Amino acid sequence: MENGLLWEVSIAEFIFVTMILGGGTAWMTGRAVAQTWRTPLQLAWYMVILNLAVRFIHFALFNGTLLSIHYFVVDLLVITVFAFLGMRFTRAGQIAGQYSFAFVRSGPFGWRQKGN
Repeated sequence: MENGLLWEVSIAEFIFVTMILGGGTAWMTGRAVAQTWRTPLQLAWYMVILNLAVRFIHFALFNGTLLSIHYFVVDLLVITVFAFLGMRFTRAGQIAGQYSFAFVRSGPFGWRQKGN
């Protein structure tokens, strides 16, 4: 197998480890951060920590490179997208629920003022 721009060993390993395991955990972390009304900056820091675990799984189970800046950044970008989508999805429900007198949900990731 040869290295790709996004994956180091194989696309199946990238999908399983980075997108399913890492992305699922990132989504749940984004939800937890939103539910506790924490900031996006805190979520970004949590993704750096989570990405260390994702890189270790690539290394330990699939013979990936542990200290690869390129794949660290790729994995970090992917899981950060999942995390911020999870946060935004949860935050949209929170705003529409907690401030239902002023806002309604507008799609899965947004809200709008009532009457508009």
